[in-house]
Amino acid sequence: MKRLGFAILVESLAVAAFLSLIAVYTYIQFASDLSSREALVSHNDTGIKLLDSSGNLYFTFYDAKYRRHVPLSEIPQLTQQAIIAIEDRNFYSHSGVSSRAILRSALENIKAGEFAYGGSTITQQLVKNTLLKPRKYFLRKFQEMVLAWLIEARYSKEQILEMYLNTIYFGENSFGIEDGAYTYFNKPAKDLNLAQSSVLAAILPTPSKLSLFNGDLSDAKLRQELVLQKMVEQGFITSQQKKEALQEDLGLTQSISDINTVAPHFALMVRDKLIEQYGEDYIAKSGFRVKTTLNLDWQKYAEKAVAAQVAKLRVNKATNGAVVVIDPKSGEVKALVGSIDWENTRFGRVNMAISPRPPGSAFKPIVYVRAFEKGLITPVTLLRDEPTAFRNFDEEKFFASYPNRSAAESALARDPNAFYSPKDYDRQYRGAVTVRRALANSLNIPAVAVLKKVGIEEALDSAKNLGITNLKEPVNYGLSLVLGAAEVQLLELTNAYGVFAAGGYRTDPAIILEITDKRGNIIYQNKPQSKQVIDSKYAFLISSILSDNNTRAEIFGNTLNISRPAAVKTGTTQDYKDALTIGYTPSLVIGAWVGNNYNQKMDGVAGSLGAAPIWKDLMETFLAGTPVEQFEPPADIVKLTTCGLDLSFRISTSSAFTDYFDANTEFPKSCVYKDQ
Repeated sequence: MKRLGFAILVESLAVAAFLSLIAVYTYIQFASDLSSREALVSHNDTGIKLLDSSGNLYFTFYDAKYRRHVPLSEIPQLTQQAIIAIEDRNFYSHSGVSSRAILRSALENIKAGEFAYGGSTITQQLVKNTLLKPRKYFLRKFQEMVLAWLIEARYSKEQILEMYLNTIYFGENSFGIEDGAYTYFNKPAKDLNLAQSSVLAAILPTPSKLSLFNGDLSDAKLRQELVLQKMVEQGFITSQQKKEALQEDLGLTQSISDINTVAPHFALMVRDKLIEQYGEDYIAKSGFRVKTTLNLDWQKYAEKAVAAQVAKLRVNKATNGAVVVIDPKSGEVKALVGSIDWENTRFGRVNMAISPRPPGSAFKPIVYVRAFEKGLITPVTLLRDEPTAFRNFDEEKFFASYPNRSAAESALARDPNAFYSPKDYDRQYRGAVTVRRALANSLNIPAVAVLKKVGIEEALDSAKNLGITNLKEPVNYGLSLVLGAAEVQLLELTNAYGVFAAGGYRTDPAIILEITDKRGNIIYQNKPQSKQVIDSKYAFLISSILSDNNTRAEIFGNTLNISRPAAVKTGTTQDYKDALTIGYTPSLVIGAWVGNNYNQKMDGVAGSLGAAPIWKDLMETFLAGTPVEQFEPPADIVKLTTCGLDLSFRISTSSAFTDYFDANTEFPKSCVYKDQ
């Protein structure tokens, strides 16, 4: 007998020691997750949640769950009481584990012949919701109890209840009381009434089975009555309140979530950037909360504006459109539309904002600004707008490659691509025109003359300097480069115009502001780095010309004008395959594209007709109510009245032109008439 008693004692001590080890192991394993409420409730989070710049959720990846966290003070007392009444009536008196409930559930398990386990307190349910995986075995139950005691020792009852109410699952992919209130009643939790609170409490055990949207509320109503009866028994409400709650219309309104429907192309860009940085396996399990640069209101408006304009142009065989909206000072992408319809399996999944396309005449300012930098032109330099056959090659290198001039000329005669003869959009010729007039009205022949003077290599270097990354070697391009023969991304081209808007400073496009891990630790913060890539005086000269409403009226009338100063340039590619408009103020740059993904021709849709209406609409809408800004000339810009000069800076006309100039420009003394 003594031997049996000793054996029992040894076994008991062994079990106690084992359980103590499990308790210590459990504490060590979850210590960091118990350190703060944020860490505790996010322990089991996975996937990625994308938030806009104001913190609004709009996209998730890898089955990420999102909880709208609300403080206990914003959750009605009746809501709290309804859940306590049905889930854990002794919540405020136990220390995390209820021995009565455990005993009761144990008896039920014996009767059932299996470990069904019940009797969990709210604290234990919080542990199950946040820390442990949903498995049923004895050691897990013991861990659950240990963690419940630890949580009770560390946090107040109010803090525990708040965490529980913000993590509980209400069905229909809604996590937390705020999400549940919006899902079923389209209202915040603070506005829940007794009837709604009691029915939310009623569906907690099996929200899928008791779904309020399955067309049959009978089971849910029976369970609601039980909740209300328990509230009466526990003194939370009166019998009359119970009766009225049962008769009250619940006001069910199934909210249609727009999560994962807004900005899909932008969301994929963010995801791909995260994969590049951290690897897909890691981010799928990360629980990352990624605050992006997106302005959700602007994004939704831009999506509608692009779709509406393309719908109008469908008769002209246009099927798609894209938009990029950037803050030129920070590089933050505030809106990005990659196509008009993500669900269109033929073309909607292609992100046209980052798919290289010919930009047409929207490339011209990139060439003109390099000509300004090299001192080759001023705004009043005279260019010839007349029929011209330009030699489409480097003449010095070409003639040097032949033994004599005669052999070179003979080779030229046999090469159909040796000469390039561009025409203006309207097929007219204007004779001598100033640089301002040529660029503002997007004249082609003068632009080719400027590229000829600048050189292909310099033009490509200018594009690279402004942040355009996908251009090829100079040998791949001819003089048609200035008219948009090279393919570029709308995103990068729009940001290049942002350099002009920012006075010559380039900030590369940013799409992520901040990344926090599941424990609330900030692991990345965007720190914009601006680099001056062109002198502010040359950026100003481009802005001055592109914002000159009066000068460009010759070709464009008032089709590009908005209610404030704005620099703008259109682009139309050969056979009307692409229509672009890119423009900016000092605080906002927007690029719009309309066309067809697969190079089908449109019927006469030019940039000023196809993309400009989108650009104007977004500019007016997004800048409404903001201060009107001017393009202010920097200190080293002067305003003078001078005669006209040709590309060799020789006096070529007696006409007087008043314009802005680099203060270091050297004019013939007889050419400067007066300072302004």
